[in-house]
Amino acid sequence: MASITLDKLAHSYYSNPKTDADFALKEIDYEWEDGGAYALLGPSGCGKTTLLNIISGLLVPSKGHIKFDGKDVTHLQPEERNIAQVFQFPVIYDTMTVRQNLEFPLINRRVPQDEISKCVNEMIDVLDLSGKADRKARGLTADEKQKISLGRGLVRYDVNTILFDEPLTVIDPHMKWQLRTKLKDLHRQLGHTMIYVTHDQTEALTFADKVVVMYEGEVVQIGTPEELFDEPAHTFVGYFIGSPGMNVIPCEINGKTANIGETKIGLAGGYKNSSKKTELGIRPEFVSLSSDKKGIPVQIDAVENIGRFKIVRAKLEGHSINAVLKEGEAVPADPTFKFETGRINIYEDSHFVRAGG
Repeated sequence: MASITLDKLAHSYYSNPKTDADFALKEIDYEWEDGGAYALLGPSGCGKTTLLNIISGLLVPSKGHIKFDGKDVTHLQPEERNIAQVFQFPVIYDTMTVRQNLEFPLINRRVPQDEISKCVNEMIDVLDLSGKADRKARGLTADEKQKISLGRGLVRYDVNTILFDEPLTVIDPHMKWQLRTKLKDLHRQLGHTMIYVTHDQTEALTFADKVVVMYEGEVVQIGTPEELFDEPAHTFVGYFIGSPGMNVIPCEINGKTANIGETKIGLAGGYKNSSKKTELGIRPEFVSLSSDKKGIPVQIDAVENIGRFKIVRAKLEGHSINAVLKEGEAVPADPTFKFETGRINIYEDSHFVRAGG
């Protein structure tokens, strides 16, 4: 296990980058704790794989350094970093049994046979594969093969970190939930530093202690699932996290009031006037419907019944806005919206600002 320090790390695939736009990974300066569970979350092309490849040693960064427990490993090859990696598709040997597949990485490292047997037997139990331990891998299902692939990464107790590159992509939705739960349990049991790459917010939020949200090559926020939901540091985080995502509406700020066209919305605190692009952000969960004529007038476009809740899609001064209603809650005639004032976030040039800041 190891802490991982990203020391002013940045990478460009150009030989002579000149602007920020030339960097696939913009500068990041952060330390990931020993034994932590982290997720790299973002859409395709945001820089997740670039950062993972730098950590694994497949890429040497254009700028900065990467350290494991304070040791500079920037120029070390993957095999010199003592890491394990689990890929999107199962990496196993079909002609070997489940047990032989799990033994293989330990045999390669010349681990004593009695220790191999102990570690492998424990991993077989953990993965719920006891009944198939001596079956050839070729006859197993896709999710069972991916379990073996996960086990090959987890069976080595001495690794600095375990990297997961979208490991549940090929798994059906029900089995995804089971394997995700299993992976979280394994992290609690084994205590390895784990980094999980995904574009799926559910996978990231249920697995990780802290989620690293990436957008256009930049790390826009690192935080707990609660922090990402309650206080997105960037409008992209607000939009990307949540279903539906945060409402983000252009506005003008005047002290303790946000003006959206002719509509005035009270704020919990005061803000300084700014020449930057200013937006109001509020999650649909904190927008309620009312028949009170003193509420915010909106035009209802549609009501979607999701089962557990309803999504009310509306327009406020020509801007799209969503509200979430609990199951069984009725949509009043001629409704208006009400915002939970304390749940309103203000953004300048897409970045969160605090009242008085």
